[in-house]
Amino acid sequence: MRDLALQAAGVLAILVAIAHGVIAELKVFSRARIEPRGIQRLLRMVWQASTVDWIAIGFLLIAVPALGTEGARPWVIAVAVIVYGYAAIGNAVATRGRHIGSVLMLAVVALALMGL
Repeated sequence: MRDLALQAAGVLAILVAIAHGVIAELKVFSRARIEPRGIQRLLRMVWQASTVDWIAIGFLLIAVPALGTEGARPWVIAVAVIVYGYAAIGNAVATRGRHIGSVLMLAVVALALMGL
């Protein structure tokens, strides 16, 4: 059951990350006018870096049951909890709790913790 919780956390983590990246491109950066343009490109890359990181963590959560070592499991879960927990809090603060992203990220945290 705990392996299934980790894999569900991984799938949800990847879906949240993809939505994060797509929403940024369609809703944020398509409308943003930041000068100089180099700064806008930098902000886009920094934003999308978190998307890539979250996808990588999702794959780790999915893979950790198959790694064959119990030593890696708590470390992968700890990283996922810290990264997604921080993002959930940041999202909730920035949107004053009016965005589903923080709820979905907290779901990743809860599922990951169930996999301990």
